[in-house]
Amino acid sequence: MRNLSLEEVLYIHELTIKKHGGSVGIKNLGLVESSLNSGIATFDGKDLYPSIEEKISMITYSFVKNHGFEDGNKRVGCLILLTLCHKNGLGIKPSQKELIDFGLGVACGGLDKDDIKNFIITQKSKYSGGI
Repeated sequence: MRNLSLEEVLYIHELTIKKHGGSVGIKNLGLVESSLNSGIATFDGKDLYPSIEEKISMITYSFVKNHGFEDGNKRVGCLILLTLCHKNGLGIKPSQKELIDFGLGVACGGLDKDDIKNFIITQKSKYSGGI
């Protein structure tokens, strides 16, 4: 999987705050780094999240839930989802409403990692015209 660098994530956060407002700053850099690496975790030499959709789901979930930034965690999580899908050839194009509902659903606990994976798969099949 083609992941983002820490610098890219920090840049996404910076642009998000500049464009949409909110508090600038990192609350906990360790949480940001942990979120970034969560989807590529291994145990005993095996990927904990084998598919690209599972990897992206875990990373997105971690960014939304871990609150590594002072503000903009949901927005950054959604942008990271879109960016990772694009970088890895998963053509998804949710509407703004779908993306907002998705981000809020993850943040409030109504959507978990499996729901995120299913969101990616559904969006991917919708964009490609079917599986």
